[in-house]
Amino acid sequence: MTLQLSIAALRAVETAARLRSYTLAAQELHITHSAVSHQIRQVESQLGTTLFTRVRTQMVPTPACEQLVVRLRRALGEIDAALRQAAAHDTTETGPLYLSVMADFANVWLVRRVGDFTRQFPNTTLALSIHTGLEPPNPNSFDIGIWHRRVDTDGFRSMQLPRDRVIAVCSAEFAGRYPTLSLESLPAVPLLRFAGRSWGEFFQAAGVEADEPVSGLIFTDAGALLSGALAGQGVAMIRRQMAEAELRTGSLVQVGDVDIEAHLDYFMSWRDGHPRESDIGSFRDWLCAQLASTSINPAAKHPES
Repeated sequence: MTLQLSIAALRAVETAARLRSYTLAAQELHITHSAVSHQIRQVESQLGTTLFTRVRTQMVPTPACEQLVVRLRRALGEIDAALRQAAAHDTTETGPLYLSVMADFANVWLVRRVGDFTRQFPNTTLALSIHTGLEPPNPNSFDIGIWHRRVDTDGFRSMQLPRDRVIAVCSAEFAGRYPTLSLESLPAVPLLRFAGRSWGEFFQAAGVEADEPVSGLIFTDAGALLSGALAGQGVAMIRRQMAEAELRTGSLVQVGDVDIEAHLDYFMSWRDGHPRESDIGSFRDWLCAQLASTSINPAAKHPES
């Protein structure tokens, strides 16, 4: 039996199974919800079997679908790799390594340092894509991923990056406007809020009796949060490594010495036995060395009054 199924329809099945949502699959594939639903119905019709069942708000893959997507991911990964090689036109040259990186890690940390990798490895070109969702994209579509979730798909390896801590920072200019700024006075000054991160948790760790702020700017992007702090808009909670460069130069200062756990980790993932394993290993080693070299000058802290 020869099935007439499009690559787009197979991608819709794989993406919906991974995300357990037609809506999220549509967002990742940049098509409409109805297009995803139509493509999956086409596959179900030709296979003569149901691939998804609705359970509350999720589209749960059936056992037949779970078996199908294991092999689909491998096949789609091979197709993507072949297409990338063909797009390079000249097969005598090595194509780029395709990276998918969480937006905050890429925009605030990686792009500032990636030039060092290029200088050390001039024959390895990196192609960077930004990822914003909590769940990873299809890992077969990239050579390297740096995401908040470990890839548990067979044939992939994941390495947890060193854990970071969250600190309170403000611009030097802001600290000058509030000369008595301290942990205890934080509830009385403008505080920048970040979606998914609680000032209440920070207050508790600092031993400060205060409620969660109900006013002030709310940011959903760590890069914008950092920019807001640098612009003197208020005190921000941010990962120490994200603010490392500004703390070194003194454009940001740390308020107090309290830090709290960053609840989301980062994982670097890649396909086991990848034909570019040597290049991936070079990037992995460079990344670990860069993270290990991060240290903050204690003089960059704002003194407690």
